Amino acid sequence: MAAQDVETFKFQAEINQLMSLIINTFYSNKDVFLRELISNASDACDKVRFMGLTDREILASDPDLRIELVANKTENTLSIQDAGIGMTKTDLVNNLGTIARSGTKSFMQALSEGADISLIGQFGVGFYSAYLVADKVVVTTKHNDDEQYIWESAAGGSFTIRRDTEGPFLKRGTKITLHMKEEAAEYLEERKIRDLVKRHSEFIGYPIKLWVEKEKEEEVSDDEGADAKEDAPKIEDLDDEDKGKKGKKKVKKVEAGFEVLNENKPIWTRDPASISNDEYAAFYKSLSNDWEEHLCVKHFSVEGQLEFTCILFAPKRAPFDLFEPKKKLNNIKLYVRRVFIMDNCEEIIPEWLSFIKGVVDSEDLPLNISRETLQQNRILKVIKKNIVKKCLDMFTELAEAADQEPYKKFYEAFSKNLKLGIHEDQANRAKLADLLRYHTTKSGAEMSSLKDYVTRMKEGQDSIYYITGESRKAVEESPFLERLKAKGLEVVFMVDPIDEYCVQQLKDYDGKKLVSVTKEGLELPEDTEDEKKRWEDAKARTEPLCKLIKETLGERVEKVICSQRIVDSPCCLVTGKHGWTANMERLMKAQALRDSSMSSYMVSKKTLEINPFSPIIAKLVERNDANAADRTVRELVTLLYETALLTSGFNLEEPQSFATRINRMIKLGLSIDDSDAPAAAAADVPDLEDASYDASSMEAVD
Repeated sequence: MAAQDVETFKFQAEINQLMSLIINTFYSNKDVFLRELISNASDACDKVRFMGLTDREILASDPDLRIELVANKTENTLSIQDAGIGMTKTDLVNNLGTIARSGTKSFMQALSEGADISLIGQFGVGFYSAYLVADKVVVTTKHNDDEQYIWESAAGGSFTIRRDTEGPFLKRGTKITLHMKEEAAEYLEERKIRDLVKRHSEFIGYPIKLWVEKEKEEEVSDDEGADAKEDAPKIEDLDDEDKGKKGKKKVKKVEAGFEVLNENKPIWTRDPASISNDEYAAFYKSLSNDWEEHLCVKHFSVEGQLEFTCILFAPKRAPFDLFEPKKKLNNIKLYVRRVFIMDNCEEIIPEWLSFIKGVVDSEDLPLNISRETLQQNRILKVIKKNIVKKCLDMFTELAEAADQEPYKKFYEAFSKNLKLGIHEDQANRAKLADLLRYHTTKSGAEMSSLKDYVTRMKEGQDSIYYITGESRKAVEESPFLERLKAKGLEVVFMVDPIDEYCVQQLKDYDGKKLVSVTKEGLELPEDTEDEKKRWEDAKARTEPLCKLIKETLGERVEKVICSQRIVDSPCCLVTGKHGWTANMERLMKAQALRDSSMSSYMVSKKTLEINPFSPIIAKLVERNDANAADRTVRELVTLLYETALLTSGFNLEEPQSFATRINRMIKLGLSIDDSDAPAAAAADVPDLEDASYDASSMEAVD
């Protein structure tokens, strides 16, 4: 070509600054260059398809809209070709030499001020990401209204444009050829290109084709083998079976051709009524890499000031790392016009829904220039609000279905997430409470909802009673339930560690206050007049013993009172209304990185409540009235306190002393003489016996 046919243009000064910013600042990951160039190619195809709706002649030159990728390791180039609208010579100068559409100076000024700039899909910014991996970029383009031209630049201060007279000639469209940098050789590998297209551009609306070469074995005769020797010199030895086939040889032939990379279609763009469950299942598996099908799905669109389409899946199993601190916080993939943007946007879904997998696709989300991060604004809140609402609808439909097995599986896997939601999400706490399921004193083997509990409440009952503990077996026989069982009141068993945090936020349900049966101030329905009189008499008789117990235990309990909470047990330990329960105290002590200073003001003061109708308490009252200085009474008071610690869910403060007391009780029961015991052991615990105490009285106390 004659030198005079090549025109050289200077980049605007701002373009030089822009390319430096793009290469060094905008893009944190070089992989995005292919996404940008494919997106530009898709935009070009969109434009020619739209114009072809009114003028079919525009598409006549090349009706097959596609995007083709060719990696040439020999020449160290990667080309991206589309059958889009193409560019005229004027377009080349304006689009690739300036930022004509946005206004150069205003763009650079806004950029320096950190403004919210939305340039997604505009040719001119994404194009320059090519220089992340290329030393030189050559653009060959053909527009229906112009000749074929070649634009070329090495990212210096200038670019050249010339008319292409040598070919190969395009029917219509643009071909971008990247001369790769030495360190970017990996982007010529077939595997790498496949990965990038699958991750970022899988749902582009046009077929993305990659030129691939594959070796294929063929059996040929000796004569054919000789002819093919030059083209396919690799010949393998025949195995024993093949040696019987006289005159046959195996040769490897290389077959080359285009292969479509994006065969998965964006099913979220279709009408939900037209999509089968099998199609949803196939899409879920490709999205999540799960080998099982999804448990349930929610497919919806939002229209208005913000428009987006969304598909949400709930899996059948909880991942093993569901609550790992370093785990990715969400599995929602964000697309803009079917181009993947990110899958780690923490603002579009709360942490308690981190197990939900899905896709959000919008036509007009504001992104930063590199498309790698969302701009912070109210649109994120709108998306988040809709996702949470639809997730709750999906869970509610599952919970109210006639077949309860799917919800049982869901609840078994993700009940902790629902309870975490109650702890964190104040706006949706009431809806989440409807989804909770617990065993109760009346539910039997099945779990019950709080709604069902309310329907079974006795007349005059205005509270929902619950007990927290380490296991269902531990709480079922708790002394705290004795009075409530006697009155026919139902108690909810909360035995998941997260229940302690959940119930701190869930103060009431359906106007009924949640009341812990292990804390002080438990109010039960009124007794009859005869029962009240009997209670007052027993309470008055027990007052002196209460004072003795307080003197004996000292600071270990805040107070000692008579209680109607228990029926069969002699005593129990309750905590204050606003402090930790025994179960919460156990959980906090088990925290490896806990702040020990918190325990000083959160560990609740204990109140020892005694049952004046218990035979043990009655006998202790009798002995205390007979002799207020009786050492045996004080010793038995300590033993009762330690057993109450255990039955109330606390840990023993001095397990060795407790064991020694129990051992001495066993010796008394077996009439074993303790006179031969070592002096040191005997000195540890006060002598249980005195002149007025023998084995028969021991049996009476028991």
